[in-house]
Amino acid sequence: MENFYYRRLEVYQYAKALSHEVCKLIKTFPVDERFALCDQLRRAVMSIPINIAEGFGRFSAKEKAHFIQIAFGSINEVMCELELAFDEGYINQEQLNDMESRIISVKKQLANLHKSVLANGDKPYSLIPNP
Repeated sequence: MENFYYRRLEVYQYAKALSHEVCKLIKTFPVDERFALCDQLRRAVMSIPINIAEGFGRFSAKEKAHFIQIAFGSINEVMCELELAFDEGYINQEQLNDMESRIISVKKQLANLHKSVLANGDKPYSLIPNP
């Protein structure tokens, strides 16, 4: 049995990359947002891969699906917070569009993963292709 097999999920890898890009972006926000929007955005974007990993540490499909749903909620939160950052002038339209396309990609993958988890039940490795 492979330890930490969630690492092989493409959605997990993309969620981590999204987290990295958002964290780079918020470093350009004004200092007075450091403990407000920046912290909220950082927590939300980091919770996406964290919840994927936590879900795949659970044994039942129902629990896995629940954590994928939490990740899905977090990604919507990230999009809203980026829109607020745009409204405040912290990011430009191009940056918002870039982040939105990345978010849409991860959202689609999360939706497919959720559907697959529910369809495959409690089979522990049904979502992981053989190397």
